[in-house]
Amino acid sequence: MKTKLFFRIIARYFIIQIGVILVAVSLEMFLVPNKIIDGGVIGISIILSYLVNWQLAFFIVVLNFPFLIIAYKKLGSDFIFSTLYAVISLSIWVYIFKPVPGVTEDLFLASIFGGIIIGAGVGLIIRNGASLDGTEIISLLINKKHGFSVGEIIMFFNIFILASAGLVFGWDRAMYSLVTYFLAYKIIDIVIDGIDDAKAIFIISTESESIKNELFLNFNRGLTIFNGKGGFSDENREIIYIIIKRSEIFKLKKLVRKFDDEAFISIQDIHEVVGKNLKEWK
Repeated sequence: MKTKLFFRIIARYFIIQIGVILVAVSLEMFLVPNKIIDGGVIGISIILSYLVNWQLAFFIVVLNFPFLIIAYKKLGSDFIFSTLYAVISLSIWVYIFKPVPGVTEDLFLASIFGGIIIGAGVGLIIRNGASLDGTEIISLLINKKHGFSVGEIIMFFNIFILASAGLVFGWDRAMYSLVTYFLAYKIIDIVIDGIDDAKAIFIISTESESIKNELFLNFNRGLTIFNGKGGFSDENREIIYIIIKRSEIFKLKKLVRKFDDEAFISIQDIHEVVGKNLKEWK
C-alpha cells in the first residue's frame, strides 16, 4: 500500500513537471519574445521583467511567494508544497529556455499556439493539485468568504493586468494577450474536465420502468431511482438518475423518446466522477 502511494505521488509530481515545461515553452518561445502576456502573476511578471529588465524567473518566484505564505494555513500544506514545487520549477525552466529564440514573430500565431500550450500546461498542474498563480490562490480564499465565484474574481484581476499590458506594450499586444488568455482558459477546462466529460441525467416519465430496463441494457452502467411526486398532478413518479458521457447524450435521448415523447430530461455538467464500477470512464 505504501509503495503504491509512493509511486502515485511520484507520478503526480512528474505530471506537474511536464505541465511546468509546457508553460515555460509557451512563455519563452511564443509569448515573451512577442510581448504577449497571460493573466495572473505570470502576466504581471512579464510586464515587470520588461520594465526593469530583470529575469522573468525572478519575478515568478518573488510575486508568488507572498500568496503562498498567506494561504498556507487556509489551503493546506499539500497544496502549498505542490504549488511551491511548480513555481520554483517554472522559474528554473524559464531561465533555461531564456536563450532559445522565439518560434515565430507572427503575433497571431504566437498568441494562438502560446495560449494552447500554456493552457495545456496549467491544466495538467491544476489537475494534479497545484497552481502557478497567486491570484488564483487569493481568489480561492475570497470565494470562501464572499459570494463571488473563483472565475469571476480571477477575471476581475486579469482585466487590470491586461489593461496594464496595453499601456506598456501597446493596445494591439493587449488584444493578442486577450486571445491567448481566452484560449488558455478553454484548454485548461478541457485538460481538467476532459473532452468527453461526464453528464448527470435526470429522467421523469410515465414509462420509467421500460426506460430503466433499456438503460441497463444499452449503457452497461448503474443508475439510481428516486421517488417523486408531480407538483401539478400530485401523482407519484419515479425519477431516474444516471451518469453518462457527453458523446452518449444523443443515444440516451433517442432511447427515451422511443418509449415516451413527452419525457422530461434534465442534463447537468459533472466535473469529476469517483467511486466503484467506473470502468467505462477509463
